[in-house]
Amino acid sequence: MSSPEPPVRGARNDRSAVLTVAVTGAAGGAGALLTRRLLAASPPVRVIAVDERRGGFEGAEGAEWHLMDIRDPALAEPFRPDGRPVDVLVHLSVDLDLDTDPEARTAHNVGGTRAVLTAAAAMGVRRVVLCTSTMVHGALPDNDVPLSEDAELRASGDASGLGDLLEIESLAERAPRAHPGLNVTVVRPAALVGTGADTALTRYFESPRLLLVAGSRPRWQFCHVEDLVAALELVVRRDPAGPLAVGCDGWLEHEQVEEISGIRRMELPSALALGAATRLHRLGLTPSPAADLAYTMHPWVVGTGRLYEAGWRPSWTNEEALAALLEETAGRHAVAGRRLGRKDAATTLGAAGATVALVGTAALVRRARRRRR
Repeated sequence: MSSPEPPVRGARNDRSAVLTVAVTGAAGGAGALLTRRLLAASPPVRVIAVDERRGGFEGAEGAEWHLMDIRDPALAEPFRPDGRPVDVLVHLSVDLDLDTDPEARTAHNVGGTRAVLTAAAAMGVRRVVLCTSTMVHGALPDNDVPLSEDAELRASGDASGLGDLLEIESLAERAPRAHPGLNVTVVRPAALVGTGADTALTRYFESPRLLLVAGSRPRWQFCHVEDLVAALELVVRRDPAGPLAVGCDGWLEHEQVEEISGIRRMELPSALALGAATRLHRLGLTPSPAADLAYTMHPWVVGTGRLYEAGWRPSWTNEEALAALLEETAGRHAVAGRRLGRKDAATTLGAAGATVALVGTAALVRRARRRRR
């Protein structure tokens, strides 16, 4: 792995008097938004930005950039600038891209988080903030609505990237014992929407029909990335006790989602929907495992009481967040999590597009077997 480039330093006067925050994954997504927000904050914040590339957003030059993989042996260096450890480290370099090779993704997410915690402890950093998801609670028919932030983590780890998030949660739990003196706070956003959010759940709304498994009663709680970033800044400044859930107030029933989106449902029996999704994923035809369907079937709404007590409030409602998601995904087409190009969309989608994808699994299986021969 490469050594870090010399940091590009922004203009600061009295560095010892300002809060110093390190942000991994600072070049894109929530990391870029948090970096920009901290740089523009009052009182000012010194930002140590760590990523494999330099951020191209407005004001990025104000951060001190260290270009490296988070598993680089030299990772510890940015966390102790000028001989003093950073005040807070916010770790946001987590890859949940559906198209990333699963082994490479886990190596980055789990191995990277372990490296970040070890480097932080070695440099004397006292506070680390990790970001996972409220998905770690699991989507189950007997879940309370809403769940407590201290509710048991009952997710199976089979859904997209969820195994990595559960392992990150485990690392956070073990960190105070493995690294005495290190305080780790976990922030868990609900279904994330906004700039850079591309998950199995956002792609659900790119389908020609909203798949509804018969007998299920989903509830939808969203978190706009702007609200997540506001929550992260509050955690950086005020250090509330975690874990902390972040999301819009309340939730939407499936009927409300249909009304807002204008996308009609396609209702299938559970055995058919889950069986077809399993076979499609096993054949490599879709990136989403069948376990992802649980999050469109059962509730996983979580209360946000701790952040409320600390003074945070969401600026987005569930209705507004869903509308923003629909605007961002307009023109995209996906079936069972697999995004289609224009040619595929023209030939595959239509009134029965989702039905073809799920109910027509037998034909896809036969075609895949013929190719293998």
